[in-house]
Amino acid sequence: MKLYADTPGRRMRQVAADGFVLLWVAIWVWAARQVHDTVALLTAPANSLTSAGDSVHGALTGAGDQAARIPVVGQDFASWLDRAAGSGTSLRDAGTSMASTVETVALWLALVTALVPIVIVAGVWLWVRVRFVRAATTAQRFIDSSDDLDLFALRALANQPLTALAKISDDPAGAWRRGDREVVRALATLELHDEGLRPPPTSLTSIE
Repeated sequence: MKLYADTPGRRMRQVAADGFVLLWVAIWVWAARQVHDTVALLTAPANSLTSAGDSVHGALTGAGDQAARIPVVGQDFASWLDRAAGSGTSLRDAGTSMASTVETVALWLALVTALVPIVIVAGVWLWVRVRFVRAATTAQRFIDSSDDLDLFALRALANQPLTALAKISDDPAGAWRRGDREVVRALATLELHDEGLRPPPTSLTSIE
């Protein structure tokens, strides 16, 4: 598998793109963390509500235990206090539910903040990289020696602009049919350059 181009210019751009994507991911992960922490601050009122509910419940329950010791009316008074303590439980449950909701919202906002820009950029980057790796890996199998360059010379005749072909020969197709090795090498190197590859070391032509 060929991950990077042989030509210095394209290889440098690929490395720079990889670095940019890593930096992009790091920036948006940091931003998502900031969003999460900011929204999570809203759990403070909810935690206060939970704490207040616990205090009310504990205080009324304790008062009920003490009231139960009062002769005659103690049990009725204690029963009333126990029912009142239920309001503290409701208050505590409301605070807990609010805190849970805030945490859920904070998590989803953080995920959306990070994933949307990361998926867009990383998706484009991955598509370009996979496309290059597949094309370069396949092409590399066909350039073991100078004799393999004929295929890429033919592709150059089909794919390269006429202005580029004219710089190599006044009659590149005729030279290819005649088997002009110098023109074949030049044409193949032109096509390989677009794939980010170099011809075999025995080639005489090199395009940077």
